[in-house]
Amino acid sequence: MSEKPTVLFVCVHNAGRSQMAAGYARELSGGAVRVLSGGSEPGDAINPVAVQAMAEDGVDITGTVPQLLRTEQVRESDIVITMGCGDACPVFPGKRYEDWELTDPAGKTLDEVRPIRDEIKRRVTTLLSELLPTA
Repeated sequence: MSEKPTVLFVCVHNAGRSQMAAGYARELSGGAVRVLSGGSEPGDAINPVAVQAMAEDGVDITGTVPQLLRTEQVRESDIVITMGCGDACPVFPGKRYEDWELTDPAGKTLDEVRPIRDEIKRRVTTLLSELLPTA
């Protein structure tokens, strides 16, 4: 793994779960981790309820845009976190892959998205504690 690990978060539309995870990884790592995200079938815009839920926790993801997952992103990542993208994510030897089973926030209310957000934050926090040496 490189000195500054690269983590790729992938979900189908790259509009909710992967964007929330990427937002937390950027925020909680303080820039110590390079963060990428993409989707197998990217949506037109970020889920506004996901944006609202993240804003409640002090993380701004309003400037993010759903992106198509590119093979190069997987190739340059140390860790690939998938969230319901199935077989759409290319697999390269030597990469660490994790599949996080999380409810898709699409079409959910803010009250329904908050627990998804909180679970994503918990998982990102655990991931970062494994990646970053303690000071």
